[in-house]
Amino acid sequence: MKFREDINALRAIAVASVVVFHFNHSWLPGGFAGVDVFFVISGFLMTMIVVKGLEKENFSILSFYIARVKRIIPALSVLCFILLIFGLFFISPIDYLNLGKHAAASLSFVSNMVYWSESNYFNPSSNEKWLLHTWSLSVEWQFYLIYPLALVFLKKVLTFRQLKFVVLCGTVLAFMFSVFVTIKSSSAAYFLLPTRAWQMLAGGLVFLYPLSIKDCFRPQLQLTGLILITISFFIFSSSTPWPGYASLIPIIGSCMVLASNSDSKLVSNNIAHSLGKWSYSIYLWHWPIVVAGYYFELGPYWWLVGIPLSILLGALSFKYIESKTLKDYHLDNFKVLLRPLPFAIVVALSGMAIFYTNGLLHRFSQSEQLLVKSALEAKDDWNYPKPNMEIAGLEIRFIKGSSDKNLLVMGASHVEQLYPYVKSLENKYNIYFLTQSGCFVTPSMKNPKWGCSDLQNYKKLLDKVKFEKVLTSFYSFNSYLPTSTSQRNSEKLIRIKEFDNFMLVLKSKVREIFLLTGEPKGTEFDPVFAVRNKLPDSIAETQVRINYSEHEDALTKLKNIDDINIVDPIAYLCQNKQCKTRDEKRGFYYRDNNHMRPWYSIHANSYLNNIFLL
Repeated sequence: MKFREDINALRAIAVASVVVFHFNHSWLPGGFAGVDVFFVISGFLMTMIVVKGLEKENFSILSFYIARVKRIIPALSVLCFILLIFGLFFISPIDYLNLGKHAAASLSFVSNMVYWSESNYFNPSSNEKWLLHTWSLSVEWQFYLIYPLALVFLKKVLTFRQLKFVVLCGTVLAFMFSVFVTIKSSSAAYFLLPTRAWQMLAGGLVFLYPLSIKDCFRPQLQLTGLILITISFFIFSSSTPWPGYASLIPIIGSCMVLASNSDSKLVSNNIAHSLGKWSYSIYLWHWPIVVAGYYFELGPYWWLVGIPLSILLGALSFKYIESKTLKDYHLDNFKVLLRPLPFAIVVALSGMAIFYTNGLLHRFSQSEQLLVKSALEAKDDWNYPKPNMEIAGLEIRFIKGSSDKNLLVMGASHVEQLYPYVKSLENKYNIYFLTQSGCFVTPSMKNPKWGCSDLQNYKKLLDKVKFEKVLTSFYSFNSYLPTSTSQRNSEKLIRIKEFDNFMLVLKSKVREIFLLTGEPKGTEFDPVFAVRNKLPDSIAETQVRINYSEHEDALTKLKNIDDINIVDPIAYLCQNKQCKTRDEKRGFYYRDNNHMRPWYSIHANSYLNNIFLL
């Protein structure tokens, strides 16, 4: 195949957008779409290699997999190895054990599933995962394993025309499935192969259905595609459900560039050539450098060092690892498969050993080991149950009481965490929990990751059940607000008005209303952060209250709370102007920076007894 400058330029654009987005997402809020561009390129090249081989009747599955191993594994293995050595000396044992797990998952090409099970890609905690970016390599590798086998099988039972039609139908169906899952669970849609496959299949369609284009129109088609890709970097953001309908724009743009097959001046230049050539290695190295900036708090200008360093390490990786590995290999020699693998296997097994020994915890003193074990126990300590009742289409957690009186608890996860405490009481009331994590009762608040329809349709429950009391929260008032000052202020005013209306509805339906303002929160309460930075076991109350400045300001602007019972958890949970983060015997109070552990919820929330007891 003739070297295509346009494909190389697409790689350059893709890696540049991802790098810029990760170092400063405000510059390119949709820069993450560069990964989608990579997927289209992979699908195009993979389809071309397989189909041409099948047409010539010389395609070898083994040779195909060997080529992929040589292309991906060596540079990835070296990166993981260097990070494991680095982490041994410079990161905390909790972070180190996670690094070990993630290194093993990355080299096993299941990291996308691991990260999906842990958190959302755009979650702030993701900034501390050194190998988060390998999720896309796992998706690609999983596609590599399945797609060629499917094409080989289809070629045996179908004509080439029928095979193309099956791929076309598969692409359409996979896209529809991706849109559906994006609406239901954007985190799953973002990370998993079934919702990403259509993007690679779209690249395959470009090869299977080549366009007949006059040479004079090829540059225009290419330019249009590049414009679409570029536009997507600016008009989308982390709040955009992805990869749903919106991802069509960069995907179509990438397909147009590939279909144009033009080495115009737009794509034929030294910068694009070099960045495209180094793109894989740049992609590998840039994210750990980004994480280093967050982890060691290197400041907002870390990008001045980080971006050039990413390019430099990418270039070195290409020259001394990628190129050396790819050179002079004979694909028909099975032994070649074994050359990159032993090192990768050793690194992966080392990662697993680090994970199962809690980050080689035995290196530390007894007291440090106990603190780390306490933090590990805390961060996974959560037992909020699934709904056990449905009323008017709403999912409810219900606790049976000994009277016919009803009490409603509604809000986000910071109300959910009251469940262990409420469950521990000898309840006279029938307790209804109408809660959704990351949600607020005002309809204008849109959680970009999942819907909040249950909580925001609370009127359906109020129409069905008569409640004596309602306990709700003002905690999540400022979640998912726009970043620009004018838009932020405008959105806050809308939410204040909506919350006022919410209060009016409650007053018309319920005898007594209690409003929680928010319990202690902050990174200092996070067990992992506390261990990493060797923090003391308390934080000043004044520092905690700073986190609620926007809430306090909004609270003063509400008009319908005069006869509402305002409850300030901080006033009860913080003593002597200090907010404790852990107990000497029971360990950490919180599982993360703002959610109580069940035992602490039972112990600490007794100040609410007058609400729940008749």
